[in-house]
Amino acid sequence: MTTDPTASAAASSAVPEEYDVIVVGAGPTGENVADRTAAAGLRTVIVESELVGGECSYWACMPSKALLRPVAALADARAVAGAREAVGSGGLDPAAVLARRDSFTSHWKDDGQVKWVRETGIDLVRGHGRLAGERRVTVEAEDGSERLLVARHAVAVCTGSRSVLPQDVPGLAEARPWTNREATASPTVPGRLAVVGGGVVGVELATAWRALGSEVVLLVRGSGLLPRMEPFAGELVAEGLRDAGVDLRFGTSVASLERADEPGADVVLVLADGERLAVDEVLYATGRAPRTADIGLEQVGLHPGGWLDVDDSCTVLGVDGDWLYAAGDVNHRALLTHQGKYQARIAGAAIAARAQGRPLDTARWGKHAASADSAGAPQVVFTHPEVAAVGLTLDAAERAGLRVKAIDHDLGAVAGASLYGDDYRGRARVVFDLDREVLVGASFVGPGVSELLHSATVAVVGEVPIDRLWHAVPAYPTISEVWLRLLEGCRG
Repeated sequence: MTTDPTASAAASSAVPEEYDVIVVGAGPTGENVADRTAAAGLRTVIVESELVGGECSYWACMPSKALLRPVAALADARAVAGAREAVGSGGLDPAAVLARRDSFTSHWKDDGQVKWVRETGIDLVRGHGRLAGERRVTVEAEDGSERLLVARHAVAVCTGSRSVLPQDVPGLAEARPWTNREATASPTVPGRLAVVGGGVVGVELATAWRALGSEVVLLVRGSGLLPRMEPFAGELVAEGLRDAGVDLRFGTSVASLERADEPGADVVLVLADGERLAVDEVLYATGRAPRTADIGLEQVGLHPGGWLDVDDSCTVLGVDGDWLYAAGDVNHRALLTHQGKYQARIAGAAIAARAQGRPLDTARWGKHAASADSAGAPQVVFTHPEVAAVGLTLDAAERAGLRVKAIDHDLGAVAGASLYGDDYRGRARVVFDLDREVLVGASFVGPGVSELLHSATVAVVGEVPIDRLWHAVPAYPTISEVWLRLLEGCRG
């Protein structure tokens, strides 16, 4: 293990403050680790350099869904005769949508979440936390002062992830591109917006800003959207974006960018084919990287800037003593807020068990094993139409060596979907394990399908046999009646 002598000297000069558990990062994951360890009677402190509540609360899940919910509500109204006439042909009110978005972020103030932390009995230390050796964390405040925290039992790294900008595009820095942070927090609607990237962030924010009045061009290097999902999901979302007026281009890459250093200057994207595209703002939605570059990993023998490898209890591998944990995006198991919170509950329980001298239950689906990360992580893409998926795609299941078949059904042919909206378009698929006779994956695309997802998650995570699922009767007339058709396909 290599140690930075400067960091060690600074840490040794501070007066140690002792806790049972130190949590670095106060996003949803860190908050949940701290909540679980505090509930177990362990004195817990949480360290945060930005807003308590983290990326999800202020620059990701909450503001983006606040922008997208009015899009879905208006589309749903327009899909039903009678309601369509009531709403007329007008668009969204951008000022009202942005004001509602601002309310969901608490206007980028964390007073409410700080209050929760303190009422839960958790201490909060503001500043930049860095590991300073085994069970030791230094915290540097804005004024440069430093505190040393020492943990009796565990340190949990919950620092999350950040947007990645490509390093090989000339002019990128001068173009001052948006990441998810600027794109979810902008106080105004850009007249023209280019979005680079066809993943979840790209398609959701293209949907939102187009509905708010931006002229949006979506540039995708590959041949489809949402490449980690079933192919039909990307195809139906592409149809929806084009129907909304998004200029969607596949097989397109940006060679360079230009922007004058003056207020209001256009961003000019020079595409690989030589086309010059002028817009008001450009959003890069091209991936995430862990926030681990400056958290002292070198002090415990790990490589700064990398993802943290963990076992199923979220204990960090490569560090002796079972005292260092990593939960949420930072471990790269499942970059989803709800999975981070799930991992936090697992890690919190593992920390408490070890502190109390109890053995861990790390068998598959054990109380100290985050098995759902690989077998049953659900995800919703809040585009129009929505995409909801859990478990394995058909391709992923086949690559895993499972003997499976896919059962597909047209969601628009279900009575409940016809009632939900005129000319409803959608599709459902389950991936059926022929040997175990259980579902290993499910995907739904269509308006309102996010509310179908938890039933699929229960079926996949619970490994419910098809013969028992046959007796789970969906109510008529709901969209969930699609389960009848899907189970008929499983039973042949």
